[in-house]
Amino acid sequence: MHRMMKKFETGTTRGLRFAALLTICMLPLAVPAAQAQTKLGPAAPVTYDNKYEIYGGLNYMNFKAGENLPKRMNLGGAEIEGTYWLTGKWGVTAEYRGGAGTTQVFPNGNIYGIHRPLVYMNMGLAGVQYRGPKNQHAAIDYHAFGGIADGVFDAGTQGAGAGNVFTASQNATLVGLYSNHTAPIFALGGSLDLNRSKNWAIRLSPDLILERFGNETREFFAISGGVVYRFPTKKKQ
Repeated sequence: MHRMMKKFETGTTRGLRFAALLTICMLPLAVPAAQAQTKLGPAAPVTYDNKYEIYGGLNYMNFKAGENLPKRMNLGGAEIEGTYWLTGKWGVTAEYRGGAGTTQVFPNGNIYGIHRPLVYMNMGLAGVQYRGPKNQHAAIDYHAFGGIADGVFDAGTQGAGAGNVFTASQNATLVGLYSNHTAPIFALGGSLDLNRSKNWAIRLSPDLILERFGNETREFFAISGGVVYRFPTKKKQ
């Protein structure tokens, strides 16, 4: 049984890594496709000469809330990001990601009255972006971010079980969850911006997530979608 679980976990990890990399590699195909959409009418002039832009959207990430838990969980939340473009190609970015979801625990969770407890996470990241292929309709950016994730794993374990004398943090550990702590996290991926005007665009952004809440680095998949606003460049008088 242990070997089967290891094979399942390894296969799942490889599949998610392949899906993330495949999604990123396929992004450049969107630019020629956008060029072919001339029947929709010409887009407003998009010069990409802005220095600042802000992005906000909804975020999904899968995750494992304990070192030895058999199954992954889903985190859903929000993402906000600000970028300063140093040149037409390179920019520096700072962002916040927050997500929450419920997770399965060890079978002994029934003893303590713990069923699919809530887990939530706050992440602060910073890094660089590189602007790749672009035209009037779309642009592709590649990014590498790193930072700190603060995980709260005992939110659904407080007061669990009749006569339970353990603290919420001890309950979390007993059923296979991490204890509350911060850990390094990295997001490697890209984004596809579909321009609505010179200043507004719709963004889709997949990521390969690397984290180390446990004793080893683990890979997960994340994707977000939302709206980009490019602040207009002030013209010199």
